[in-house]
Amino acid sequence: MKGPDAPVVVGVDGSSSALAAVKWAADECARHHVPLRLVHGYSLPVRGYPEIIMTGNEIRKAIEDQAHGWLAEAVAAARAAAPDVEATTEVLNDSGIHLLIEESRDARLVVLGSQGLGNVTGLLVGSTALALAAHGKCPTVVVRGTSVPDGPVVVGVDGSPTSEAALAFAFEAASMRGCSLTAIMCWQDFMVESAYSASRFTVDWSQVEGEEQRLLAQRLAGWQEKYPDVAVHRVVLRDRPVRALMRYGAEAQLVVVGSHGHGGFAGMLLGSTSQALVYNAPCPLAIVRPVE
Repeated sequence: MKGPDAPVVVGVDGSSSALAAVKWAADECARHHVPLRLVHGYSLPVRGYPEIIMTGNEIRKAIEDQAHGWLAEAVAAARAAAPDVEATTEVLNDSGIHLLIEESRDARLVVLGSQGLGNVTGLLVGSTALALAAHGKCPTVVVRGTSVPDGPVVVGVDGSPTSEAALAFAFEAASMRGCSLTAIMCWQDFMVESAYSASRFTVDWSQVEGEEQRLLAQRLAGWQEKYPDVAVHRVVLRDRPVRALMRYGAEAQLVVVGSHGHGGFAGMLLGSTSQALVYNAPCPLAIVRPVE
């Protein structure tokens, strides 16, 4: 069990995108009164540096010096965003994704930028975020797009265990920010029609919508009791979840989804909705896995 002082961890690679992630994470640390941990992982190159030019130790020192410079820049960005937040740094000889999965074991959140410097550091942000969301031990946040300061937190709901974990995260996030919550549940025509086809019933779309509205209300009831300060806007749509979350996310502070939900194949570690949003979300995205 992670303690209340578990840090927010940010992967730093020297990119402007990583600095945006650092600033977002520093604000989050200030809200929760927790420390910020900034890490950089590297792997020594196995070719391309003949020892006649640089020895192995010289290569290591050059890489570590560069990493410490990037981390110093990140600390300055964090202090500018949230002066009272305690920030620590560490440079580790470890690959990007393995490092962040290990860091997630003791973290409140792991935060990434939406773009990185690629093979220089191993932090290929898209693939790293997907792997971390699938295998990490805490929520993953990808800082991308524009966060609307007075916008709501938007959460996707589908009734799965990961959806319940996403609701827990989203309600807390809305409460800490003093903003409203928009909870979105979607259904698609082919899913409903297949359920009726065997009996040759005609689909009554108004009845389907009413059933979805009741299901959403049931999913939210306990959380609204726990967070009475959060105003909730319920949205039920006959639409694809990705399209709905993209549309509402354009006016949001944060979009929250589960790592996978109903409609995924058995054994799938990350759902298609969360995968698509990693690359296309219009605002910061949190991907939440159930607590193990």
